[in-house]
Amino acid sequence: MAERVAIVAVAQTKYHPNRNDVNEGEMAYEAIEKVLQETGLTFADDGTGIDSSVTCSQDFWDGRTMSNLNIISYDGSHLGTEDKVAADSTNAIYCAFGQILSGFHDIVLVISHCKESQSDRSIIENCAFDPIFMRPLGFDFLTAAALQARRYMHKYGVTAEQFAKVAVKNRGNAKNNPVAQEPMDITVKDVLRSKVLVDPIRLLDTKPTSDGACAMILAREEKARKLTARPVWITGISNCYETHYLGDRDLAECDALVSAARRAYEMAGISNPVKEIDVAEICDEYSYQELLWMEGLGFCGRGEAGKLIDAGVTQMGGQLPVNPSGGMLSGNPTVVAGMARVAEVALQLRGEAGKRQVPGASIALAHGVTGICGQHQCVMVLSNK
Repeated sequence: MAERVAIVAVAQTKYHPNRNDVNEGEMAYEAIEKVLQETGLTFADDGTGIDSSVTCSQDFWDGRTMSNLNIISYDGSHLGTEDKVAADSTNAIYCAFGQILSGFHDIVLVISHCKESQSDRSIIENCAFDPIFMRPLGFDFLTAAALQARRYMHKYGVTAEQFAKVAVKNRGNAKNNPVAQEPMDITVKDVLRSKVLVDPIRLLDTKPTSDGACAMILAREEKARKLTARPVWITGISNCYETHYLGDRDLAECDALVSAARRAYEMAGISNPVKEIDVAEICDEYSYQELLWMEGLGFCGRGEAGKLIDAGVTQMGGQLPVNPSGGMLSGNPTVVAGMARVAEVALQLRGEAGKRQVPGASIALAHGVTGICGQHQCVMVLSNK
């Protein structure tokens, strides 16, 4: 890379079960306004300000075609440059990263938003399935995830108790995160006694319905050093897409994540992730996914993530803290979750994570996912050096 790209400002709204007090644009601007105030930037295409915007939203969740039109009057892209990414907002950062490396843009605003409260999650997720063979069966991401969790348990002997430990850890971590939606003091027994949604997934094994937004500003190196004393450099990034049909995959494996992680690590010069990475934020829509994705990220061998949670390796104060923010389980909208992971590790690397700060964190990993049983995976490595 001839010149590096940095994140110079991040902001999130408080995540909430129902933001019916604002429209999508107003909610998004709550985060946009913060990054504008932090940097003092305005929108300009003459080299003095933000010259491009990348938005991430989902037409199905917003209930309209071209859902980015809901916020263009709030994100500076009216009569300007704007790209729209759907589903996983980590890829919106990927898009902005590419815009800057291309040489066409110097400073890019990235914004993601979603109001899950205004629709039926199951109906929307059902639309992701093949319309001829699978959609009529009534599948959604929850029922598919239950198949994956059960296959994972069967193949590797991972237990419901180990899944529950993830839920306990993350909701406990959320007590130190002022924007988390559902911080909780719960026990493994509480999780195991909560309502069964689709066996083996229980209510406390899954994330709540959530509304919110996240914004950040990326800049090329020269501009970044002028905008902040604490730039966070994107040192490695990659993504990969799985096969569509569930029957074409072994759901206990996550080959797309393995591939994306390998390329991101190579780009960042990471050879031993569990030793070189100081903190990780992983998308965990369901508790079992944190364990499965840790294996795909190379934090341990296949089927061994349960041992890591048992040993406290991923706890605050452990060798590799995972989801100090509380993760998705504590409340992030699906579309926003990937950017929230990046925002959280950026705060860690800037030393601004407050009570959830991992001491001395200098290299971090953020992970985004979307689709049925983790069909699309994105991995990002960041550093403050």
